[in-house]
Amino acid sequence: RGLGLQDSLDFGAGAYYYADIPEFDKYTQGTHYAAKLPFWVYVVLFLAWGALMYKVWKWLDK
Repeated sequence: RGLGLQDSLDFGAGAYYYADIPEFDKYTQGTHYAAKLPFWVYVVLFLAWGALMYKVWKWLDK
């Protein structure tokens, strides 16, 4: 369909992110990166960051 940046690497709508990285899938299979903390810790940190940014935005928007 010609949606990729390179004809030989057509990944569809997300092509502009990954088409220029040869063998990108080898970095996303979990063999190169292992989380040091449990998954729930990352979820809590993400939610806490979101709450903090919401409060900062409300403070700035006074």
